[in-house]
Amino acid sequence: MAKATKKQALGRGLSALLKDPSNDIKSVGDKNADKVVGNIAELELGTIEMNPFQPRSSFNEETLRELASSIRELGVIQPITVRKLAFDKYQLVTGERRFRASKMIGLKTIPSYIRITNDQGLLEMALVENIQRQDLDPIEIALSYQRLIEEIHVTQEELSDRVGKNRSTIANYLRLLKLDPIVQTGMRDGFISMGHGKALINIENTGDQLDIYEKILSKSLSVRETEALVRKFKSPQKKLTPLQKTLPRFANKGSRELSTFLDTTVTIKANRAGKGKMVVPFKNKEDFQRILNLIKSEK
Repeated sequence: MAKATKKQALGRGLSALLKDPSNDIKSVGDKNADKVVGNIAELELGTIEMNPFQPRSSFNEETLRELASSIRELGVIQPITVRKLAFDKYQLVTGERRFRASKMIGLKTIPSYIRITNDQGLLEMALVENIQRQDLDPIEIALSYQRLIEEIHVTQEELSDRVGKNRSTIANYLRLLKLDPIVQTGMRDGFISMGHGKALINIENTGDQLDIYEKILSKSLSVRETEALVRKFKSPQKKLTPLQKTLPRFANKGSRELSTFLDTTVTIKANRAGKGKMVVPFKNKEDFQRILNLIKSEK
């Protein structure tokens, strides 16, 4: 009981410190900064503004209401994180669902970790925290990775270390952004999975992507069935063996007669004008002489 009373007293002391204009803390080097930064205080929801760098673009209303109901019964178990902007003014870093749910049920304050950081640090904190969530769709995660790479200027290797994911995993998510926007929307709305998306990436033409995407939806294809369909689509069609050109009648008849007379398969090629050539094969020197003698005997 004594511990709980002490904790509450500390909370009230911190809140009083934050409400004192003479103790306005703007950097970690300011007086009393160590009493504020990294500590938890009950902040009024009205003093907290939304995070413009929030990578999340949509919230499921049903799960938000469920969270609001839980907060009404149990309170906010995990504090949100904010950064201090100015006197009695903060900006949300992480915990937007908890923040929205608390406002939904009319709470006036919310437990908050207080941090001091610049915009770049804020973006990185929000994106990294966001990526760790379990309820994000693959496109949201991919966009978060892309923003970290482009706006924080990190490589995929460095990003791998920061978010604790394999580089190959990050690369697979980023490749999803090459899909047609309609396919990406389908993934965000849960019509297809990331596995479907990974299969469709192998189709470069977006029109073909959409054709296969429609087949996935209309036939409720599994990921394996989609992969098989993509392989079939990409496999080169068997080339038709060119038809043997029809020989002129005289050449066709002569080929049969010569082959019979010389006792060897004589090949004749001729064009429509009648110009061509013949090939008389022989097995060895003796066979050649045999054929030659036959030809001479017909003179």
